[in-house]
Amino acid sequence: VGRYLTLLKPKRAALLMSARGLRGDGATLLASLRDAGIEAVPRTFGGECSLPEIDAQVAALSAERVDCLVAAGGGKCIDAGKAIAFRLGVPVAIVPTLASNDAPCSALSVLYSQEGVSTGAEFYPDSPALVVVDTDVVAAAPERYLVAGMGDAMATWYEAHVCLLNPAAMSTVGARPTVASGAIGEVCAQTLFREGRAAAAAVAAGAVNDALETVVEANTLLSGLGFESGGLAAAHAVAQSWTAIPKVHAGYLHGEMVAMGTLAQLMMESRPDEARRVAEFFAAVGLPVHLGQLDIGASEQDAALDVVAEATLGFPFIGNMPQPVTPALVRASVQEADVLGRAVAADAGDEAYRRLHDR
Repeated sequence: VGRYLTLLKPKRAALLMSARGLRGDGATLLASLRDAGIEAVPRTFGGECSLPEIDAQVAALSAERVDCLVAAGGGKCIDAGKAIAFRLGVPVAIVPTLASNDAPCSALSVLYSQEGVSTGAEFYPDSPALVVVDTDVVAAAPERYLVAGMGDAMATWYEAHVCLLNPAAMSTVGARPTVASGAIGEVCAQTLFREGRAAAAAVAAGAVNDALETVVEANTLLSGLGFESGGLAAAHAVAQSWTAIPKVHAGYLHGEMVAMGTLAQLMMESRPDEARRVAEFFAAVGLPVHLGQLDIGASEQDAALDVVAEATLGFPFIGNMPQPVTPALVRASVQEADVLGRAVAADAGDEAYRRLHDR
């Protein structure tokens, strides 16, 4: 990282990581910066990409005269790093320690309340200056994180697809989706279908192979470029709505919620055959495919669906869907996805999910 960072010619770099990260990979990063002649200013990330967290970090770093910021860790730390660097007016280098989401390559940050409820997003004029991913680090992390990244990445193609078909749809940068972004999204999905199982098996064994290399590229680069330029739709709208239910937010990763959102979107599009194909892949790698696997019991479903239906309609890109999206449509689509997921889990088994979730 230090060697790559010299391309930016920094003298003083802020290093944003969690407390656990600083105790672990942080030592390696600090040594790398030191060896490259870059003075480091470590900062501990508090855990939520919230405006109070961002403002506190900016206040602490404003007097440090840093000329770049390195954000290393998971998605929320990375998004917070982008927001902090933008306010400081310095470039940001992203060092994901997990391949669990597509945040690293995008010029935006998803914001949350201090309690972890999604509150919107910020968009920046520049992409990160560098994104450095070490697949040895990814392979050493729990398998569940890579699998969650597949859930996030799989949505890229299905959301880009509806945006390309809808003449009124816009990408996250306020432009019509390009054919190139659709092609990136499609290759992203094809890569996951082809290599996802082998990549998950590699991480389970703590090994790096070609399948893992390609899936890390899909989860990080292809998905990041694809969603930003191809557009978002109902998959992420439903996914972000799950953060409003405390026990789902506390117990599940972003990509796991996106997996459920993708199935709901495909039902919304009346594409049950494609939804089954996706659900079978999700079940094979251990992603949730029905509400019970998000810890939503039968007695809780009505209340949960009320929350999800309302929050989905508040998502800024829900209008990219080709049809009007109503609370009733959201409820019906989530319920249909749940029925499908239960059937797939019954046919294929839920061993992968149980193994990743220790159940």
